[in-house]
Amino acid sequence: MAEVLVLVDHVDGAVRKPTLELLTLARRIGDPVAVALGAGAEATASVLGEHGAVKVLTSDAPEFADYLVVPKVDALQAAFETVSPAAVLVVSSAEGKEIAARLALRIGSGIITDATDLEAGDEGPVATQAVFAASFTTKSRVSKGVPVITVKPNSAPVEPAAAAGTVEALTVSFGESATGTKVTSRTPRESTGRPELTEAAIVVSGGRGVNGAENFPLIEALADSLGAAVGASRAAVDAGWYPHTSQVGQTGKSVSPQLYIASGISGAIQHRAGMQTSKTIVAINKDAEAPIFELVDYGVIGDLFAVVPQLTEEINTRKG
Repeated sequence: MAEVLVLVDHVDGAVRKPTLELLTLARRIGDPVAVALGAGAEATASVLGEHGAVKVLTSDAPEFADYLVVPKVDALQAAFETVSPAAVLVVSSAEGKEIAARLALRIGSGIITDATDLEAGDEGPVATQAVFAASFTTKSRVSKGVPVITVKPNSAPVEPAAAAGTVEALTVSFGESATGTKVTSRTPRESTGRPELTEAAIVVSGGRGVNGAENFPLIEALADSLGAAVGASRAAVDAGWYPHTSQVGQTGKSVSPQLYIASGISGAIQHRAGMQTSKTIVAINKDAEAPIFELVDYGVIGDLFAVVPQLTEEINTRKG
C-alpha cells in the first residue's frame, strides 16, 4: 500500500490530538509515515505507532526552535523525497497551512485546505470541504502532483491501530531562507486550564448579547461545567470583552467541535464561517428572528442571563 506522510504536531514529545486524527484519515488511503520535528521528536514514536504510524521520521535540529516555518518545510520536503508518498497531511492550523502551501509550491502539487473528511478515490484522495462560509459542502481532489491536504481538527475520530512505529532519523539540508526569520523571545501563554479552542470537543461562545466583559464569567462557568473551551464573536472581541485569541469566525479561528453553544450571538455570516461545521449547534438568544436559528440543531429563545446560569446549575447537579 502507498505511504502517506503525516506532519506531527507535538509539544516536547506530547502528541496533540489533531495529529492522531490525521493518522486515522491517513490509514484510509495508505500506510501512515509520521514526520516528527524538534525537541522530543523521538518520544512521539510510541504514541504514533499505537495509532497506525508504520514509520516515524525524526529530526531534532535546533533550527526548528530557533527559526519560523521554513525549517519545517525543508524537513517535510526531505521526507517527501525520501518516501515518495501518495499524499501529505497536515493539521489545518495557521502554521500548518503555511507549511503545506510552501511545500505544495516546492513540489509542484495542488493543495486542499481545511478539509473535514478524506476518503480514497480511483484517481487519488477525495477531500470534503465546507465552502462559501460553510453554506455548501464540496468534494474535490488534486489533479496535479501529490496532494497536500490540511485537515481541520475534530474532523475524524482518534482510532488506535497498532503498527510498527519504526523510528528513522531524517537527514535535512536547510536552505538559505530557513534562517531568514529568527525567534528572538518566547512568552508562555497563561493557561486557563481549558482545552485549546480549535481542538476542543465542546465550545461555548459569547457574543454581543453578553453585554460586557464583566458578564463573560457566565459563559466561562458554563464552559467549565462541560469541560469546554470558551469562544467569542468578533463583536465581543472588538468591544474588548474577551481576548482576540478566542475569536471564532472568518477573521478569527475556525472550530469544528462535537458541540457548539452560541450565547447572545446573532449569527452573522462571518461568525457562521468559523463554526458552521460543528456537529451539533445550540443557540441561546432572546431574538427569535436571529439568523443563528437558521442553522442550529437546538434553539433556546430566552434571555441568556436567565438561561445560561440555569443550564450551568443543571449540568453541575447532574455531574454531582
